[in-house]
Amino acid sequence: MSDMGPESFAPGEGAGNAPEQLSEEAKARFAAAAAAMKAIQREEKRSKKRDSRVARTIIQFLNDDRYAHLFVLISRLVARDCPSVFILAVLSLISEDCLTVVREYLQELGQKSEAETVSESMRLTRSDELEAAANFRVVEWVTRMQMILSLETVPILTRLMVDARNIDGTVLQLTTFVLQSFYTSPEGGKKHIPFEKLHALSASILQSVFEPFMDAVDKKFFQKPPPTSDDGDSSEM
Repeated sequence: MSDMGPESFAPGEGAGNAPEQLSEEAKARFAAAAAAMKAIQREEKRSKKRDSRVARTIIQFLNDDRYAHLFVLISRLVARDCPSVFILAVLSLISEDCLTVVREYLQELGQKSEAETVSESMRLTRSDELEAAANFRVVEWVTRMQMILSLETVPILTRLMVDARNIDGTVLQLTTFVLQSFYTSPEGGKKHIPFEKLHALSASILQSVFEPFMDAVDKKFFQKPPPTSDDGDSSEM
């Protein structure tokens, strides 16, 4: 994943056009919710109650106005038919509901928790207690994303890879904003880290998450038309 090709998406952009911005946020929320409902309908037809619960949690997240700036990015990933549980894994750093559902998902599949998976040696015991706790939460978050990716490798990668080596930049943007929300929260230490540094950190994190699985997808996949959803909709954005 040498070049993730992120789009330019700076915090606070468009602040001078609040009505237009709100309108776009509303459109993105409704679009994401509608797409998630379609996913639920497909999943229910397949009798996947667990996956249906995952998709419903995304809809609940879209009702939280604190994260309105994430709606556009989430809607893009939903439009690509990215497995809902991976989107929840990304959001799980800042949402207890998302975290609960992801943990239940892993437990139902017989997986260890991320806390059990992460080595105790990774705890930063010599750091400030709050900082150490925040750092360990990020490590657990990265581990959750890796665990979900290990279970849904091909479905996730075939939806998110734009070519044989690169991941859609929307994932990077969403991850960056999630990190920003976390670090400015009390749990993250109320830090105001420059967006550029968070962007670079997010790229490094995603590389560590995706790189071990990049060879799992047959490169011939990218010589074919992109996959389509069950109802015939294209997964292209």
